[in-house]
Amino acid sequence: MNKRHLLVAGSANLDFVVRAPHVPAPGETVLGRDFATFPGGKGANQAVACARAGGAPTRMLLALGDDAFAVPLEASLRDAGVEPLIVRTPDQPTGTAFICLSDDAENAITVAPGANNALRAEHLPPLDAVSHLLLQLETPLEAVGAWATAARAAGVKVLLNAAPARSLPESLLAALDVLVVNEGELALLSGESSSVAAGLAKLYVPGVVVTLGARGCIARIDGQIHLQPAFVVQAVDTTAAGDTFCGTLAARLAQGDGIDDALRYASAASAIACTRLGAQSSIPEHGEVEAFLRDSPPFPPQAQQSLAAYCRL
Repeated sequence: MNKRHLLVAGSANLDFVVRAPHVPAPGETVLGRDFATFPGGKGANQAVACARAGGAPTRMLLALGDDAFAVPLEASLRDAGVEPLIVRTPDQPTGTAFICLSDDAENAITVAPGANNALRAEHLPPLDAVSHLLLQLETPLEAVGAWATAARAAGVKVLLNAAPARSLPESLLAALDVLVVNEGELALLSGESSSVAAGLAKLYVPGVVVTLGARGCIARIDGQIHLQPAFVVQAVDTTAAGDTFCGTLAARLAQGDGIDDALRYASAASAIACTRLGAQSSIPEHGEVEAFLRDSPPFPPQAQQSLAAYCRL
């Protein structure tokens, strides 16, 4: 098996999505319009992005209930070229998420983890053929920590998307090669909210990538700063934008790309995903990302200057 094989371990949910004029405030009822279900969950979204947008050989460790909701989740992974390693939980339902998507592409999400909570340290498969392990925080933290530690001991590169936001033990951070966070997650983990640069300075992971939404992203890799402005698109649904970025980034790194190329590729895939509805259904094919990049003009120098100023470098 290809040593540049990528393993994702994490969550899978069936997303129930309602479109509405705006996301309801507490106590408010909003009359929605369209309703649809989409395969989702941070882990599964990122695995699909690894295989589809990133073009990497990908397997995924996940847990599914013995119910009808599991069927489209497994099918979506296989259709994307992901090999699923499934832990069945007859006593737990497949995970679900309830999403309100507003007309301005904002969303509010409530997750019922179900089977995702059944994943344990001992479920991690052999890592002999794995070069990179990609993790998130929608499965039990004890398992995530054990997987990261085992992978580090096996010489596997470990990437963690620290979402949803929560405090993390030092033992987990010490096992990481790359940490991917948004601004809120960076502030929580670093204890520093004055600026992105200040937050980066307080995290001692070798590689940290901070996504900045429509502004782009910044990375600090082995002490060096890398800036990637965002591609401008008309956003329709941002639900899986971050997951698309994370999975594509991991895939490109696993295939030997340098950080600048990987950031650019992941940013392009994420931009395309924002123009489409759904989670996994919005993730572009590998060829679409390459075409998008070929058709995109170089960023002007002021784009990086503006991003640097925002981060207070």
